[in-house]
Amino acid sequence: MEKYVGAKLHGIRVTDAKLNYHGSITIDADFCREVGLKPLEYVEIWNKMSGARISTYVLYGDPGSKCCILNGAAARTCQQGDEIIIASSVFCEIDDIIKLKPRVLVFGENNEIVDRITYEVFRRADNSLDMAVSSELSDNSYGFPASISA
Repeated sequence: MEKYVGAKLHGIRVTDAKLNYHGSITIDADFCREVGLKPLEYVEIWNKMSGARISTYVLYGDPGSKCCILNGAAARTCQQGDEIIIASSVFCEIDDIIKLKPRVLVFGENNEIVDRITYEVFRRADNSLDMAVSSELSDNSYGFPASISA
């Protein structure tokens, strides 16, 4: 078993921070369902503004609310408006990640989805591993290497 990226919410903005809460991160349930984040699943959170890195578990927020709320001790690591990356991980065999095709949502200023990305790992004819990254955008402004941009 190895650890792989299972899903990712990239550049989502923190909408609130509630220190006097039991902990966790509350995320719009629609966002979670689209990429496959499950209730109470542990995730890594990386703050693009401060560099802070924490882990906590997911609570589903109101669908359609576009919320991203840090709760409890996690509230000390992010300010309202900070851009963060939320990533889940899975422990599995390579053939499982080939089937999974992890999904990524990319967010704009008001937590609107501006892109959907899929990571695809596959076997080449010689059985060596390779990957492709597909995006709904056509310009590859992310800087993915040309060899993996689909």
